[in-house]
Amino acid sequence: MQFDFDISEPIYLQVAEQIEDAIFTGAFPANNQIPSTTEISKQFHINPATVLKGMNILVNEGLLEKRRGMGTFVTIDGQKRVVEKRHSQFYENFVVDMIHEADKLKLGQDEVLKLIQRGYQHDND
Repeated sequence: MQFDFDISEPIYLQVAEQIEDAIFTGAFPANNQIPSTTEISKQFHINPATVLKGMNILVNEGLLEKRRGMGTFVTIDGQKRVVEKRHSQFYENFVVDMIHEADKLKLGQDEVLKLIQRGYQHDND
């Protein structure tokens, strides 16, 4: 994990994003314990309340669960939930904007699909 103390994004959101990303990539697998609030706060010199606030976001989203006396664990469907969330965000943040821009440029669906295919081909060259 790496935190940027010089940007405007609050640290607790960075904590949530970094843990979510670790769940997404499988670094924190389903049903496994994640580092404690104390461990993260000591390692990165962050206030424990700030770390807890970030973790609680993920608990509320169903990605983490607290087990009394045991710690915090990734939920069984945590990774699936992250993938679903990111699919939705991808659609909302990129696809919808792309379609609006295509409409402004008077590009039809077939033309947009050709551009997307061209982008994939360019990446594979």
